[in-house]
Amino acid sequence: MDSQAALDALSALAHEHRLTLFRQLVRVGSEGMAAGAIAGVLDIPNSSLSFHLAQLRRAGLVTQERR
Repeated sequence: MDSQAALDALSALAHEHRLTLFRQLVRVGSEGMAAGAIAGVLDIPNSSLSFHLAQLRRAGLVTQERR
């Protein structure tokens, strides 16, 4: 991992909701989790969840798949 990628990842994880979100996704593994289920578990509004997921996606920490 190059320095910029590491800084981007650390910056994305430097927020309480994003760190909690990332930990939840690590726990469920590669099968992933539906956005609505994540919002319910973390007790955050869908709009906030979308924002935080976008930050993690831009940092290369998560991927998105539509089903």
